[in-house]
Amino acid sequence: MEKKTCFNCGAPLQGRSDKKFCDDQCRNNYNYKQYADNSNFIRRINHKIKKNRNILESFIASGEDMAKTTKERLLREGFDFQYLTHTIETKKGSVYHFCYDYGYLPLDGDWYLIVRRKEN
Repeated sequence: MEKKTCFNCGAPLQGRSDKKFCDDQCRNNYNYKQYADNSNFIRRINHKIKKNRNILESFIASGEDMAKTTKERLLREGFDFQYLTHTIETKKGSVYHFCYDYGYLPLDGDWYLIVRRKEN
């Protein structure tokens, strides 16, 4: 019969045949490591998307729904065009790129239209 060992620390296990960990601390440590690897990647991406959203929001004056700015100003603020939540294509074929409820539409000459999406 093969001796089972703890998934976390490798110590020999005693007791139930389906036991995987030697104690609660090893079980918690193992599960935390599994979760941390995945959640750190997601957390970094969410942080970048939230930063992009806040940058877009900062360009729209209070009480307004849109504004214009240049690509240079967006980049200077730290905007990363790689990270967004979704796109919306209009009937006219324009494609808006969104970071949650704020988005942008590329215009001619490195200009961008910044918009706030109204909830339906």
